[in-house]
This record gives sequence, structure tokens and C-alpha cells, in this order.
Amino acid sequence: MIDLSFFKGKKVLVTGHTGFKGTWMCRTLIGAGAEVTGYSLEPPTDPNLFAMAEIEDKMNSVIADIRDLDKLSEVFRESAPEIVIHLAAQPIVRDSYKEPVYTYETNVMGTVNICECVRQNDCVKSFLNVTTDKVYENREWEWGYRENEPLDGYDPYSNSKSCSELVTHSYKNSFFTDDRVAVSTARAGNVIGGGDFANDRIIPDCVRAAEQKKDIIIRNPFSTRPYQHVLEPVIAYLMIVKEQYENHELQGYYNVGPDEVDCVTTGDLVEMFVEKWGEGLKWIDQYDGGPHEAGFLKLDCSKLKKTFGWKTTWSVSEALDKTVEWTKAWFAGENIADVMDRQIQEFVGK
Repeated sequence: MIDLSFFKGKKVLVTGHTGFKGTWMCRTLIGAGAEVTGYSLEPPTDPNLFAMAEIEDKMNSVIADIRDLDKLSEVFRESAPEIVIHLAAQPIVRDSYKEPVYTYETNVMGTVNICECVRQNDCVKSFLNVTTDKVYENREWEWGYRENEPLDGYDPYSNSKSCSELVTHSYKNSFFTDDRVAVSTARAGNVIGGGDFANDRIIPDCVRAAEQKKDIIIRNPFSTRPYQHVLEPVIAYLMIVKEQYENHELQGYYNVGPDEVDCVTTGDLVEMFVEKWGEGLKWIDQYDGGPHEAGFLKLDCSKLKKTFGWKTTWSVSEALDKTVEWTKAWFAGENIADVMDRQIQEFVGK
């Protein structure tokens, strides 16, 4: 699906590199021989995957706020990236209800800042803004959203990501029409995998329950989501930035999600996790009266498949196998960097 040797010696800047998806991204790029600069806040969780991945001394890790344009501009000038992958965000729906202003500042003005730095630095040849499957106006219908559907996320997180898309579209139309840089956005579904310790995400909740030998509490077992292993979008993002680097005609807006058969309810996902984990783990349905969240969400990824020949590598069942494998290795005190490298090689090799 992708030849990672393309990235050997390439200068790549990844924002949000200390997060869950960012850490998997940087571990993959470093393994491919890229010169990686990361720009992010401190790791958002304790424990955190970034420390476990043992990559800080293998890259240029800059701890700073995406809202700080002066600092971001300085990092661009010093690192001179050829490829920019923008992951930095306030990513939690429920947190966006608690801190809407911070969410908009980070997700909208952070995108303005990264686009402005791309505009001002001719070294950049390929830029990808990663948003979310939740950018679409959600009509709770049963078929997958396509890239030409209206953008209008409901909650502050989803809406701020819709705005992030529009900011990118505007910069692309206003400043990037000279073919100097290829610009795309990627709208990815829900990710699972080893090392996610975030609050208000179902698999981290499962892991915490398993660790504490408690029942897993699910607040909405009937919500349907496009669940996929974290390496699915990570490799898809790398595929997009590589292919558009080599052929600017491939730039565009792409959904990144699993096949329809792997769009499952939260209850089904947890039931599979419980079966794979064993040890008498159970779950209970306990609604906590939280704010509105979409009940039904799928993506149509035909465009990504047709343009790049992309296809899903691991089913949702296999994704859970790898998540359980990673987590039990962590519980057993194994070297997590080695576990990550092994899973990356298995994924790319398959």
C-alpha cells in the first residue's frame, strides 16, 4: 500500500506529536528514517504513550502551543519542513462543551496559524490537515457521508473541525494555487489501539476497568461509529502526503474509515473487547445524562480507495486483537517501543 522508504531523509513536521495518534505517527516516521520535528503541548495523559514510545531523543520535540504563531513560525524557519502533518487539536467532544472557547482557539486559530506558516515557507511541498469524521452535518442516516456532503458539526469540537476544514479550503484557494504546495484534508473515523489513555473514550475506559478489575460502564451502547486501528489513518495520512508530494493533482479532501462491516455499535465493540480480554471482564449500560453526541455515523471512503488504491488492513476484530496484545504487554512490563515497532511492521507488511 505504501513504500515508507520515501520518507528516508525527508524533513517532516508533525503537530500534536505527543498525543495518541501523533506518537504512532512519529514512531512510524522515525522508523522510516525521516527527520522529524514535533510541535505540541506536553503529553495530554498520565500515563502517556509518548514517553513509552522512546522517541523524544530521536526527533526534534518542541513543546509549545499551536495558538502561538510567533513560536510556530520560528520552528518552521529552523526546521524547514518539506512535509507538514497537522494533528494538534482539542480532540474530545465532551471537553468541548466544558471549554468551547479553548476548543475553537486551538482547532480553528491553530489551523490558521499552521496554514499561515505553510504560506510563508516555500520549503513545504506537501501539507495535510487532519480533521474528523464529525465535520459533516449529521442527519443520523444509515449510509456513509461523502466528501461533498455539507460541513456543519453539531458540538463545539465537531463544529470547530468543520471550521478548520473551511480555513484550509480558503488558504488553498487564496494562496496555494501556484502549485508550490499540495494541500489536502483527511476526515478520519474513531481510532482505537494500544496507548490511548484519553478520558471519555470507550477503549481507554475498557482498559482502565480491566486494570482495576471493575465492570466497564458504557453510556450509550447503541451509538454506531467507524472504529479503526490507529495505524489505518496514520498510514493513510502518510500515503496522502507522499502521493500528493509526487503528484499535486492528487490533493483533495479524503474520508479515512473502515469498511461498512466494521462500523459497529459501541456495545458490540465492548462485547468483542470483553471476549478477547477474558478474565471475567463485564460491561454494564449506565447512561450519565451527558450532552448531545451523534448516534449514527459512517463514512464513505470510495474516493480514497479509487484515488490511491487504498483498502482497510485490519478489521475491527483484528484491531481489538492488537489493542489487547499491546495492553497486556504493557501490563506485563514489556518494552513498548518494541511492541509498537512490531505492530507497525506487521501492519505495513500485510
